Amino acid sequence: MFALSRYNSSAFPHLPRSSAVTVAEVGMRENVDGPSQPGNNTSLQPTTAGIFVVTLSMTLGIISNIVALCILVSAYMRQRRRKKATFLLFATSLVVTDFVGHLVPGALVLRLYLNGGVRPKDFNSSDSLCQFLGGSMVFFGLCPLFLGCAMAAERCLGITKPLLHSTLITKSRGKTCLSIIWMAALCVALLPCFKLGSYAYQNPGTWCFINVLNRTEKTDVAFMMLFSGLGLASLGVALVCNTISGLTLMLARVRGRRPFSHCSNKSHDIEMVAQLVGIMITSCICWCPLLIFGLRSALHSYSGSIGDNLSSYQTLMTTGVRLATWNQILDPWVYILLRRAVLHKIYLIVKCQARLKSSKLGRWEPTAFASSVNKAVDQGSAGMRCLSQQSKLDSQICGGTFTPVKI
Repeated sequence: MFALSRYNSSAFPHLPRSSAVTVAEVGMRENVDGPSQPGNNTSLQPTTAGIFVVTLSMTLGIISNIVALCILVSAYMRQRRRKKATFLLFATSLVVTDFVGHLVPGALVLRLYLNGGVRPKDFNSSDSLCQFLGGSMVFFGLCPLFLGCAMAAERCLGITKPLLHSTLITKSRGKTCLSIIWMAALCVALLPCFKLGSYAYQNPGTWCFINVLNRTEKTDVAFMMLFSGLGLASLGVALVCNTISGLTLMLARVRGRRPFSHCSNKSHDIEMVAQLVGIMITSCICWCPLLIFGLRSALHSYSGSIGDNLSSYQTLMTTGVRLATWNQILDPWVYILLRRAVLHKIYLIVKCQARLKSSKLGRWEPTAFASSVNKAVDQGSAGMRCLSQQSKLDSQICGGTFTPVKI
C-alpha cells in the first residue's frame, strides 16, 4: 500500500521547533540557501508509528487478496464450463492484479519510506526507481478500472441478450480481452519512455506519479488527461451497464416472469450484479478523487495559477493516492462478503425477522381487536338501557302516574 505519513520536525535540525514548516517550504529554503553541509542531517526520518501503519495495511491487503483469490479460484474450477466462467475469469484476474499492484509498488514505497524518502529539492529528478514506481501506479491503476468496465459490459450483455451472449462470449475470447486490457494499460504506463509525459517524485518524497506539480509541460498535461479520461470513462461505462442490468432484473421480478430458463441462473446473475455494484461503488469512492485532483493540479500547474497554494495541491494529491490505495484492500472484500451463500444467509435472517414480527402481530392483533369489540358492545348496551329507562320515565310523567317525593 502506498502509505504516506507525516515526518518528525526533528529531522530538520536547522529549523526552530516552534515553527510549523512544510516539506515544500524546506525544499524552497534549501534551493535558495544552497545545499546543506555534509554534517547536517537533511533526510526525512519516518516515525515508528508510520512504519507500523504501513506494515499493517500491507499485511491486511495481502491477506484479503489471498482469501478472495482462493474463493474465486475454487468457484472457477467448479463452474468453468458454465456461462459464469467468463465472469469468474475476469474477477480472478482483477484480484490477481490488485494483489500484485498492492505488493510490488507497496514494497517500493516502503523501501523509500525506510530510507528516509527523497529530499524536496530532488523531486524533479526522475531515476529508474521513480520511473518504475510511477509506471506501476499508472498500470495497476488502470487495470482494475478496465476490468471492472469489461465485467459490467459482459454481465449487461448476458442479462439483456442471453442468446447473443452465449454465442459471442467464449472462454478464449475472454482471455483475449484480458490480454488486450493488460496491454492497453501497459502502453499507457510506458508513454513517458517515448517522451510523452514524465514521472516525478511527489510530496512527501515517498511515491512517484505523473508530473503534475513540478515544472509541468504540455505532454504532462496530455498524459494526465489521458489517464484521468480513461479512468473516468471506464467508471461511467460500468455505471451505465450496471444500471441497465439492475433495472432488467427488477423489471423481470415485478412482471412476475423469468428472463432466464432456470431459477439458478437468476440467482447467479443477482450475485454477479451485486458484486459489480460493490466494485463500482468502491472504485468510484477510491479513484475519482485522484483522477480529478490530478487533472486539476496539472492544468493549474501548467497555467501557473497555483501560486502560493502549492501545499494545498500537494495535500489533495496525497489524499487522492491514499484513497486510491484502499481500492486494492476493499475490492477483495466485495467477493468475500457479496457471495451467493452470504447473500442467502442475509436473506434468511431478514426473512426470519420479518416472520417473527408478523407472528407477534398475529398473536396480539386479534386479542386487541376482540377486546375493543367487546368494550364497544358493552358501551352500546349500557347506552340502550339508559335510553329505555329515560323513555319509561317520560311516559310516566306524561300519563300522570309519576308521584314526586315530599321532603
